Amino acid sequence: MTRLKARLLEKIQEHRPRTQRLNKEFGDVVIDQVTISQALGGARDIHALVTDISYLDYQEGIRFRGKNIPETFAALPTAPGGEYPTVESFWYFLLTGEVPTKEDTEELVADFQIRGQVPSYVFDVIRALPKDSHPMVMLSAAVLSMQKDSKFAAAYHGMKKNDYWDPMFEDASDLVARLPQIAAFIYRYKYKNGDIIAPKPGLDMGANFAHMMGIAKPYDDVARMYFILHSDHESGNVSAHTTHLVASALSDAYYSFSAGLNGLAGPLHGLANQEVLDWILSFQKQLNGAEPTEENVKKALWDTLNSGHVIPGYGHAILRKTDPRYTAQMEFCQKHLPTDPLFKLVNMIYHVAPGVLTEQGKTKNPWPNVDAQSGVIQWYYGLREYDFYTVLFGVGRGLGVLANITWDRALSYPLERPKSVTTAMLEEWAAKGGRK
Repeated sequence: MTRLKARLLEKIQEHRPRTQRLNKEFGDVVIDQVTISQALGGARDIHALVTDISYLDYQEGIRFRGKNIPETFAALPTAPGGEYPTVESFWYFLLTGEVPTKEDTEELVADFQIRGQVPSYVFDVIRALPKDSHPMVMLSAAVLSMQKDSKFAAAYHGMKKNDYWDPMFEDASDLVARLPQIAAFIYRYKYKNGDIIAPKPGLDMGANFAHMMGIAKPYDDVARMYFILHSDHESGNVSAHTTHLVASALSDAYYSFSAGLNGLAGPLHGLANQEVLDWILSFQKQLNGAEPTEENVKKALWDTLNSGHVIPGYGHAILRKTDPRYTAQMEFCQKHLPTDPLFKLVNMIYHVAPGVLTEQGKTKNPWPNVDAQSGVIQWYYGLREYDFYTVLFGVGRGLGVLANITWDRALSYPLERPKSVTTAMLEEWAAKGGRK
């Protein structure tokens, strides 16, 4: 048993009594109320999910196991020759809430080298799809194809409920380790004439992904940063909630994560990053080579709003300030690509757009989210096939959602089954001023 798995078991055994006591002794304590607008508005802001992996604060942004983004980057062991933590150390941290030692991290990097060997049939599945299929279709199909080898599915019959977490952990770890190679294969197969680059032994996940993509340093740090920043965002977003929902039926990690990826592919979720970059490139053309200034950017933003369109990448369902994930990427750009024309435009939009949106008065949050910055970095390092960007998002998102469903199994969370009401019921309660 690896250090991570042994420590995770200790954590699970410590945590189970807390959940059991809350359910048994305090199950009737009211923690929220539901309004008609919440029932009709996608269950927005209803506190009805539990996760200890991450928490999204309205002002602070995401916290991973209690640490904000700068604290997370500072605490975790950095990759050899890199500026950012290894993805493996972050996986350890998400699962246990503890910062791994150098030895813990080295063991996990070695463990992922073994787990990361992708079965050959997965590549056959990708090749069998039409080459003009969206890369997210390829990723989802590749993940689903591995279900036949699920350790949870094989062990389910006759296994004790308290032991469900073990094979789920194994499936989740296998999936996390394999996702970078599958993603790189999709990219090279679809966009580089099938010129596949094999993984290189001895590299951590970020470095190996950069190697398999064929992109030189510091793209290894870009990969580490990107996967960590996109890993988790509470349980209520579409990809996380879908993965959790499917797993609550005791579906294995492959069924569950494939479903989550399908949700991530929606234009209101993960697909938004490619739409933002497409808009920024069009914006750049509108300037006709002119240096971005407050004046010309402000005019172009108002032209966008007055034509009935939104400013992509601005606003967030929860946050009421600049997304710290945006800030983390902006700081990378300021260090590594400060004079890049596209970054200069994005940076000017950042300085101008909040004021324009505030003046317009139609948004609760005029600040940028993670999508407003992420595509610029990929574009700069030569990854310009932006319909692939959601695949990158998917690799990172796997870390958070797979850690979550491992803990869901460990704590024996039940099948998720909300109750529905009819429109007539809502109308009746609206007339009475509430449900009485």
